Amino acid sequence: MSLRWTDTLDIAIELDEAHPDVDPKTIRFTDLHNWVMDLENFDDDPAHSGEKILEAIQMAWIDERD
Repeated sequence: MSLRWTDTLDIAIELDEAHPDVDPKTIRFTDLHNWVMDLENFDDDPAHSGEKILEAIQMAWIDERD
């Protein structure tokens, strides 16, 4: 399954598994962007991300933790 920027919940789940010691409330968007790009199943254009998408991923990650 390939992940795209719009797959915010699936990305959040994979980030939570890959970075269990990170508090998603404190992550910088530059780090978040890089971590998404580094996900094994991620296959989308890096330029298609933006602040709104990264914020949606961060919020989904926070929700996943709660």
